[in-house]
Amino acid sequence: MNTLSVRALLVRGMLAGLAAGAAALLVAYFLGESRVDAAIALEEHAAGGHHDHGGEEELVSRAMQATGGLATGVLVFGVAVGGIAAIAFCVALGRIGRFGPRATAAFVALGGLIAVYVVPFLKYPANPPAVGDGDTIGKRTALFFLLVLLSVLLAVGAVLLGRRLAPRLGNWNATVAAGAAFLLAVTLAYVFLPSYNEVGPDFPGQLLWQFRLATLAVQAVLWAVFGLVFGALAERLLTPASVRPRSAETVAA
Repeated sequence: MNTLSVRALLVRGMLAGLAAGAAALLVAYFLGESRVDAAIALEEHAAGGHHDHGGEEELVSRAMQATGGLATGVLVFGVAVGGIAAIAFCVALGRIGRFGPRATAAFVALGGLIAVYVVPFLKYPANPPAVGDGDTIGKRTALFFLLVLLSVLLAVGAVLLGRRLAPRLGNWNATVAAGAAFLLAVTLAYVFLPSYNEVGPDFPGQLLWQFRLATLAVQAVLWAVFGLVFGALAERLLTPASVRPRSAETVAA
């Protein structure tokens, strides 16, 4: 793959990430913001009907946070994810098996969802407002990103291990062995990293899990849409039109 193709794939990855961010934004707004508002209402009720801002005025209104702020954050994140995933696609294409651009994009998206979000989420799930100790937020954030980095490195190591074992064990057995090694390493990381359970006894458990499932749905939609859109764009770029599967209408014509 030449430099021009890599550059073209990077641009297409960022465009696909923008489209994925737009889809994730809709899920975040319609599925997650109502849970955030409910958690904020509980926090205000516990504080006597108002937030304590230390005597300072609120710099960004809640309306702006739920619209412009949310859109900016999700769309920028989508573009960044698209660019990074496109580079991972360039590395993976032709090296993880005899898969075409669409299948490789799907594998990259699935691996990204698992390594970047699902694995850290199971250890350090997202918390709504009114949940969590402010004194530990720095440690919890650092541990979350540490686990993201560790999960990505372990996922890359599992892929390399599967490739090394494939000539001796076959593709299926090598994949199972590499997956088992990844799960074992993640389990050990879960055991040795500290845990935090800072949910108050009065916080509704149903609201907590609705919020966490909403955040998981946002990530699932983002990675799924990216995989579908980028796979189609990459195939159009890398596969000559003469060898693409033709539709029934084209064949009939």
